[in-house]
Parts: sequence; structure tokens; C-alpha cells
Amino acid sequence: MLNLANIDLVQRARNVRLLVLDVDGVLTDGKLYFLADGSEAKAFSTLDGQGIKMLMNSGVQAAIITGRSSSVVERRAANLGIEHVIQGREDKRIALDELLGQLQLSYQQVAYLGDDLPDLAPIRCVALGVAVANANAFVRQHAQAVTALGGGEGAARELCEFIMAAQGTLDAAQSAYL
Repeated sequence: MLNLANIDLVQRARNVRLLVLDVDGVLTDGKLYFLADGSEAKAFSTLDGQGIKMLMNSGVQAAIITGRSSSVVERRAANLGIEHVIQGREDKRIALDELLGQLQLSYQQVAYLGDDLPDLAPIRCVALGVAVANANAFVRQHAQAVTALGGGEGAARELCEFIMAAQGTLDAAQSAYL
């Protein structure tokens, strides 16, 4: 669980400059909805969206790396202001390496939130590799932390707020709404 009393996790979170998110099972509940006209629908949590926007406003970048390709993901990322969206990549570690090269960041500056086996390599190589509560058991076992909330239920918000709390930016971000 993400706990500010865990000094190791807090230290890891303090150095995060990029949060990388999977989509299906992380930003959504993992269900795929295929409509009669062949289009696809996904449900995203507004809690996660608000957390991602607050995190980006605090100076931490966000990115998406997902194994599937969907115009719905492009639209959601654009809505949130996420510039770095990599779709259709099962080789998420390689995709992450390419992104880090572009951004000139190291693994020690990255948090990754995932839920299933394709997320395992990035979870294991970054500074803060986190699994959602309802992730595959093997993935949870290899993550440095597991959220209390499930994918599509605010898990990304939970991680965003944890990073911001560790970096000392959460209070200011929340106070802006008073």
C-alpha cells in the first residue's frame, strides 16, 4: 500500500519527474466495450483525471504506454494534456526506454503504474513501480507498492497524490481549490 510512513517509497517518489500509466486495467476497470458499429468505448475515472492534472501542474510529466491502440485513449490523453502517448506496444520496456531517451530521463526519475504481465518489466526497472489493487497477483508480488484502490477506481489519483505528498506539492495543489 502507498504509505507516507514507508521512507523508502517516499524517497523514491521524491525523485519522480515522469509518471507512466497503462490504460486498460489502470485508467479503466479493464473491461473492453465494442459497440455494434465497430467502435470502442472505455470508462475513465474523473478522480484519476484530476489527480493526473494536479501532478502535471506540480511539474511532473505524465505519459501513457498501452498495448492496445484506441482513438478513445488519444482523446482522453488530449483532454488531460498528456503529450506522450505510446499505443499498440506490448514491449513496454522498450517503449519506455525510447520515451526516456526522448525526455532525457533515467529510470530513477520514473514511476510506473500497471496491472498485468506486459507491465512487469517497466514496474521492475523504474524507481517507483506500482501495481493497482486488482492487478494480477504475480505483478503485485513484484511491484514495490500496491495501491489501495483498483484500476479505474482512483488508483492513479492515489499514486499521483502520493508522489505530490512526497515532493511537498500536494497541500498547495489542494489548497488552490479552497
